[in-house]
Amino acid sequence: MTRIMCSHPCQIFNLNQFSELFNSGKSTICEDIAIIRDTLLALRLGDLESVAGAGGGVRFVPRVDKRNTEEYISELCKSLSDPDRILPGGYIYMNDILHNPQQIYKIGEILASRFMDVRPDFVITVETKGTPVAIMTAFSLGCPVVVAGRNGNVTEGPLVSINYVTASSRRIQTMSLSKRAVKEGSRALIIDDFMKGGGTARGMAQLLKEFNVDIVGTGVVIATREPQVKLVSSYTSLIMLEQVDESERKIELSPADWIKSI
Repeated sequence: MTRIMCSHPCQIFNLNQFSELFNSGKSTICEDIAIIRDTLLALRLGDLESVAGAGGGVRFVPRVDKRNTEEYISELCKSLSDPDRILPGGYIYMNDILHNPQQIYKIGEILASRFMDVRPDFVITVETKGTPVAIMTAFSLGCPVVVAGRNGNVTEGPLVSINYVTASSRRIQTMSLSKRAVKEGSRALIIDDFMKGGGTARGMAQLLKEFNVDIVGTGVVIATREPQVKLVSSYTSLIMLEQVDESERKIELSPADWIKSI
């Protein structure tokens, strides 16, 4: 039962399902669930929530340990501050982090913990390096991922496309989403790997308006300290990029303020 519930975060399991699967009475299943819940809480891995009603049951809700989260993000800042990561144009090499299953699982889990209470129906990102982050965030939230494309794809059927302006380069780009990708009136969480001015995040928000979708939040792995005023009204980042000095070969990163205060 522990393996089943932990591998399906936020999914409701009816007690009858477990009773039939393990050929056990409901009272025994309830006792086992109580033991599992106590163990998860003791290890600070999450909680089992009871859901009342006809379609009710029990679901696993991942939780992150506050101290471990701060330590992990601090170590991540240290790793990403290596001068060898500086790329031409002041960018930071992050592929080894974003493509590492263990790293990206942890990053997604922390981002998901920040938005667990708003219960998004899906996570959206644009096809870029942020896709792995979005996938693992959605996994912990128990919802699907929608990926907006930069170029139309005939295999996706009819598309809705918008033009948006990137905040950093002030270039006009196109973003598209299949009409079948989301349902009108659903709730979306925007996730990306990096934010400078917020142009891409705002582009996703504008695209979702065409579907009459509510945006419940925006989360990124790294956000730059400057410009302080972004093109999105609010967002959550795990790391703040203070500066990248190519001439001095120096990168300054720090955990986001909410990470340091938990």
